[in-house]
Amino acid sequence: MPEVPVSTLDPRIQKQLENAQTALQRGNFDYVIEVTSQVLKSTPGCLQVRKLQRVAQMRQFQTKNKMMTKAFGGMTQAGFMFASVKKDPAKALENAEKLLAADPTSVSALKLLSEAAALLDYLETAAWAWECVHNVSPTDREALINMGEAYLVAKKPKDALRAADEILKMRPQDGDALNLMRKASIAITSDKGNWEEKGTFRDKLKDEAMAVSLEQASKVVTSEEMNVRLIKEAIERHEKQPENLDHLRAIVDGYRKQNNFEEALVWLRKARQLQAGMGDTSLEKQEAELQVAVLEKRIKVLEAEIATKPDDADAKARFEAARTELASFKLADTKSYVERYPNDYGARFTLANLYFDLRDYQNAIANYQQAQKNPKVRIQALAGMGKALKARKMFDLAVAQLQNAKGEIPVMDDIKKDIIYELADCYEKMGKKEEAIGEYKIIYADDIGYRDVSDKINAFYASQ
Repeated sequence: MPEVPVSTLDPRIQKQLENAQTALQRGNFDYVIEVTSQVLKSTPGCLQVRKLQRVAQMRQFQTKNKMMTKAFGGMTQAGFMFASVKKDPAKALENAEKLLAADPTSVSALKLLSEAAALLDYLETAAWAWECVHNVSPTDREALINMGEAYLVAKKPKDALRAADEILKMRPQDGDALNLMRKASIAITSDKGNWEEKGTFRDKLKDEAMAVSLEQASKVVTSEEMNVRLIKEAIERHEKQPENLDHLRAIVDGYRKQNNFEEALVWLRKARQLQAGMGDTSLEKQEAELQVAVLEKRIKVLEAEIATKPDDADAKARFEAARTELASFKLADTKSYVERYPNDYGARFTLANLYFDLRDYQNAIANYQQAQKNPKVRIQALAGMGKALKARKMFDLAVAQLQNAKGEIPVMDDIKKDIIYELADCYEKMGKKEEAIGEYKIIYADDIGYRDVSDKINAFYASQ
């Protein structure tokens, strides 16, 4: 079953896809995904529709909670992977689509998609799936090799050559890449120009136009000219439909891509004034992020100014004032959020860190204690509380927290080394040299170059 071009679809479906492309520009990703899913159910070999769906999925993924999406993808993935691809490739293709709906960055789901598509004779789809793997993992050599070989099978030698070039940039003498390049070059030379041989001129233009449109939409960094046009169109739509929140979201997104955080903040505040935006917590969070971005941008400008004028006292004063304003804003914003959502223990961890940075250890300790109820930040909260107690010279209490944190990390990573080092330092400050050196030895056995552990161990044995 070869791939199906858009030009061969029912005219009503083609109209739906045109509407979906417009919806994509407006940020209505749910609509795009719904339309493309329906089309792919009846025509799974239409690659251009699949590409349109992926652009919407990836953009939606970037705006949602990635950790939750990945967690869901991980939970659902195991059951799907048991299905035999060779026995039922159509079912495997369907399973891959479900996995990618949960997490479009799932490499295993993309590989499943490629394998199933190849068995169904959707050769370009199989190659494109490997292209998606490459986009997720740009340095994955095996993905590039598979991508190149798949493009050769799909009679797309120029794309195969591109894959070989990518590998040779990383590994100039890679034998597989050189072989891929040779095969692709031969195929390009013998290519007789299939573009002219198949389909009508009008159909080709229609398919090419959609391909170009999708290529522009899928770029992570939109060109400045294109971005300016999209902002202008979004503003025009807002003027016609001032109560439509999606238009304002599109404007904000456009200005954010330009790093024009000040203008993005202006439009975001307009969005929050709408009835639909007043209770939208995602907009509330975005406003805080933009305010931080504005202040951080100002700090960077002042840093550059100080670099060129190191003796400029006025610039230094403005720099310190901007840093203080940023710290105060972060603290006030996070504190306000925690007061409204006291059971958001992840936010309490953020607040604790802000208090710690300001050396307000008492408030830091209180929030670290609450943050331990969140499994995702429990270990860091234990460690943070230990460090805060240590800063207050409550060494025995600090040891208890750090010991708990140490015991909950099964592997010796940098986080565990830091915790053990802090624990050893507490013992030193308590005058317990034997306990301290015992902890330093644990780090020394794994990483002799960690901080000044080697010096401490050498000094201990020299004193014996």
